[in-house]
Amino acid sequence: MTLFLGKRYLGDDGDGTISKQSSSLVLLARLDQKAKGKQKQNLTEERIEIFEKHTGDLYVKKKREANNDSNQESQICKRRKSKAVIMTVSDHTHKGPDECEEKIRKRGANEGRKYDQSVPGCVVDKLSETVTGSDGEVEREDVNIPKETSRKSSIPSGFTVLGGFENTTIQKVHRVLPQWLAQPDVIPRDMKSKLLPCSDIRGLTVPLLKKLCNHGINNFFPVQAEVIPAILEGAQQGLLIGQAGYKPRDICVSSPTGSGKTLAFVIPVIQVLMKRVVCEVRALAVLPTKELAQQVCKVFTAYAEGTTLRVAILAGQKSFAAELASLSEERGGMRRCLADIVVATPGRLVDHINKNSGLSLDHLRFLIIDEADKMIDSMRQSWLSQVVKAAYGTSKQTPEHMSIFNHRAPLYVTATSLSPPQMPLQKLLFSATLTKNPEKLEQLDLHQPRLFRSANPPCSLNCPQSIVDSHKSELFDFPQSLTEFYVLCTLCTKPLIILHFILHMKLSPILCFVNSRVTAYRLYRLMQLFGGIQVAEFSSRLSPKERKKKLKGFEQGKIHLMISTDAAARGIDISGVKCVVNYDAPQYIRTYIHRIGRTARAGKAGLAFTFLLGVQEKNFIQMVMEAGSLGIQKQIINPAKMRSLESRYEQTLQELAAVIKGINWRAGFPWFSWNSVPDTAKQTTNTLSRNWQPHKHKPIKSCKNCNILYRAS
Repeated sequence: MTLFLGKRYLGDDGDGTISKQSSSLVLLARLDQKAKGKQKQNLTEERIEIFEKHTGDLYVKKKREANNDSNQESQICKRRKSKAVIMTVSDHTHKGPDECEEKIRKRGANEGRKYDQSVPGCVVDKLSETVTGSDGEVEREDVNIPKETSRKSSIPSGFTVLGGFENTTIQKVHRVLPQWLAQPDVIPRDMKSKLLPCSDIRGLTVPLLKKLCNHGINNFFPVQAEVIPAILEGAQQGLLIGQAGYKPRDICVSSPTGSGKTLAFVIPVIQVLMKRVVCEVRALAVLPTKELAQQVCKVFTAYAEGTTLRVAILAGQKSFAAELASLSEERGGMRRCLADIVVATPGRLVDHINKNSGLSLDHLRFLIIDEADKMIDSMRQSWLSQVVKAAYGTSKQTPEHMSIFNHRAPLYVTATSLSPPQMPLQKLLFSATLTKNPEKLEQLDLHQPRLFRSANPPCSLNCPQSIVDSHKSELFDFPQSLTEFYVLCTLCTKPLIILHFILHMKLSPILCFVNSRVTAYRLYRLMQLFGGIQVAEFSSRLSPKERKKKLKGFEQGKIHLMISTDAAARGIDISGVKCVVNYDAPQYIRTYIHRIGRTARAGKAGLAFTFLLGVQEKNFIQMVMEAGSLGIQKQIINPAKMRSLESRYEQTLQELAAVIKGINWRAGFPWFSWNSVPDTAKQTTNTLSRNWQPHKHKPIKSCKNCNILYRAS
């Protein structure tokens, strides 16, 4: 029977000793184990959902911060792109959160992974792109984490994004000038060594050379030697037709003050017009001030003497009827012109054009604009457009046989426009501070202009090369024979320094510039009351006849100190000026250049002093050096040398206060109203007149409202 006995499978125990009850317990344990596994899986899925929600909230929060702070947007993008994808979350159901996170941190550190503190229970593995929990790993596709799209992918197609956060290098814009401005004809700066004999200039007749010799001129300065032949070149074929039938080029000249610019246009104009037969206005010189117009008219008259040329001036110095009589006369029902050359100021010139007086510009050949930069600034008066309109009078019917003597509006240069030929109109511009701004020069409507400019001054020892290089477009021409100084002082010591210059240093005559005519009158009365010097005032408060008389006395040496506003700063040639004093510092570099240009003229030596307050020193020196000055030095005045003048100066201030109070301001200054003076200034004046008690050891002060000097009581 044992041969037929078979063994049955009794479970894993295999020993056959397990009872039915024990086998049922094993099955229950296995079922319980499967249930726990399924529960564990459900719990893992719940934690993944919690993690996804937490990560999504964090993503939204960070995106809001990125929208609020655009500067951190690029950093957030980089950080999110480098962050690995989270794959699994560990199960720490039966463990505390602290114990579980510590276990995960240690496990991640051993395996070279990074612990993410923002999400509990996860370790990020960048290499394997998995997230390890306490019980295993989950593959990448089990977790869906929102990813931030790049900036470019968020832009709809077909749209152009303006702006951006990229730092781009902006290309530096270099100044590009027209060729005639960028490449001018250079005039030598050395006036003494570059002289040219007058006889070497071709085209000048013998009578004109003799007249130059009679005026003591045997040699031409560099600017004259360059400009005179250029103007004569355009009139080689005669007065009526330009060279080869073409219109001559316009001439622009920029050279230092006192370099001989006036004679550079007077001589060629006289030479060209000497051949004329019929008297007509063929040259018109426009100048900004009456004094300058008078001076130019005087030079024209001197060199036109002995010829048939006649010169007239329209500057308001005579009545309108008298000026009209000097321009034309009626004879037999016909108008007859009496002037070949007219010197005028813009306002008076426009009056004669608008009132249809005897001024006819139909035959105008030369239009001379002296102090061109100042005249460009006065273009708002539209004087140039009216002059051009009067010269190109298209409304007038001219017989065909007389058409060559008139002007037509300039057209394109073609064979038709040049036939028949017509008399050209040439513009001549002169200035010591001619602008390089093409927009301003465009207002003059120049025809193929040609520029003559002095060579750029060398960089002085006190001026950094970088400053000069960065401001080359603002360089101006300073007289080489000029020595510049500046004096640091206070408002109260300015008159004392001037007295020290005249009485102790023997610097006379002195031309003193101030910024207003009220200051000029007040300083004039102070010096007059002090005594011991001859002083005069030169401002628009005086009549033209009085100003002419003052200038004549100053040139003759009868006046030691002439106090002037900027009325005498431009163009006026005052002989014998050894020293120029800027009592009030100029605000603009062009004003400074024209002021100091009243001395050191024609190569002679000259001195220029500028009184500066402490707060003005830095800006003024920088302005002067950037403009191309040859060097400005600091002059120190020893206060001990002026103590001998203080007692008399105090007494003079007391007398000045009484004089100022008793002035009839409406008579001397019609625009002045005592009611407009601040109360503090009135109280100061009354105090000066009643209770004047000078003290030797107290500092001199100055009232800023009315600038009346006084000592503190």
